Amino acid sequence: MNNPVVPEKYREAVINEASSTIIEVLKRNMEGGKLKDTIKYFQFPGVYNNPMISSAVKRFANKLNNNYNIDESSALAISKSLIPPVMQELIKESKGENKDFALSAILTKLTGIHIDMNQLLNQMAVA
Repeated sequence: MNNPVVPEKYREAVINEASSTIIEVLKRNMEGGKLKDTIKYFQFPGVYNNPMISSAVKRFANKLNNNYNIDESSALAISKSLIPPVMQELIKESKGENKDFALSAILTKLTGIHIDMNQLLNQMAVA
């Protein structure tokens, strides 16, 4: 991250904050009973119109404003430039060869419960 609005001493913390925000939003979505929505998010790449993206962008912007004293408009601009591409990359990684980023591994890490994606997708197809 090379943004003059974010002081250099905070840049690493801001990147960590962005990561934790994405995890919080995904986890909150699943805990709120929106597992199907979370899975659809990973299956269909129209992420920029997804409510999870909007939630993560707003949440991260609020953290930048509250924790790093970055004005609201700059915080929102930073958040919009950082969160959607990172979440898009997460989708790509979940479809790749790295098993650590497979959708079932991501969901298991978020919930702490092993999730059988084949069984879950079959249940979704029936519903």
